[in-house]
Amino acid sequence: MGSGIAQAFARYENYEVVLCDQSDDIVQNALQRIKVRVQKALDKGKLEASQAEGIIKRIRGGALKDAWDAALVVEAVIEQIDIKRELFLSLHSICKPETIFTTNTSSLSITEIARGIGRPLTGFHFFNPAETMKLVEVISGLSTPPEVIGRVKEIALSIGKTPVEVAEGPGFVVNRMLIPLINEGIGILAEGLASVEDIDTAMKLGANHPMGPLALGDLIGLDVCLAIMEILQRETGDDKYRPHPLLRKMVRGGFLGQKTGKGFFEYPPR
Repeated sequence: MGSGIAQAFARYENYEVVLCDQSDDIVQNALQRIKVRVQKALDKGKLEASQAEGIIKRIRGGALKDAWDAALVVEAVIEQIDIKRELFLSLHSICKPETIFTTNTSSLSITEIARGIGRPLTGFHFFNPAETMKLVEVISGLSTPPEVIGRVKEIALSIGKTPVEVAEGPGFVVNRMLIPLINEGIGILAEGLASVEDIDTAMKLGANHPMGPLALGDLIGLDVCLAIMEILQRETGDDKYRPHPLLRKMVRGGFLGQKTGKGFFEYPPR
């Protein structure tokens, strides 16, 4: 997600992006993935040569200390509140006071992440693949000022995205509806009512979905789907959000979807 978000911003001339991660090796791998995606888009005629060159030129690898003069921070680390909060605490001591802090969390509490970091935090939730998907959810925590929400929505529009404003709640809008759908598809498979292929075909042709729920779960990552279902169940106390045992089994077995080469479908090495 981080490399996709970086690419989404770098498409526009008024942005320069510094891509950071835990190590330079991870950063370099992410930069290489961006180059591959840009080349594919160029080959398909979706980008002009000058656009492709500009995207590559406007993204560079860096370290956390390079955020000192950033106008905007978009955090996209693992979905664990403690890790996110620790990162923002470090950034608070590095970044200038006017830097806007945002988190790409897909389901965690903005208010809880923001607790104790010393400045406002906004949810800025992109969808996978972030470089092409048009929607972003702009989420307010309990103490997010309206003017910051407004500014983040303006930023979203400036990179060709369509923002929807959401008050904090478990799963926000899309994942609150989408992840239970994937969970239900897993339940149908576990009950032997239909095959993986037929479940996905049914939803593509019967509900006009561009992708079936099981393939979509593989794309998102089944570990991410499980984490979101657990958050929905914990935050609401409603058993309708209980993760299906087959979903738990898949995650325990390391069958996480596209990123591991096998989920409900098999995928070539990345």
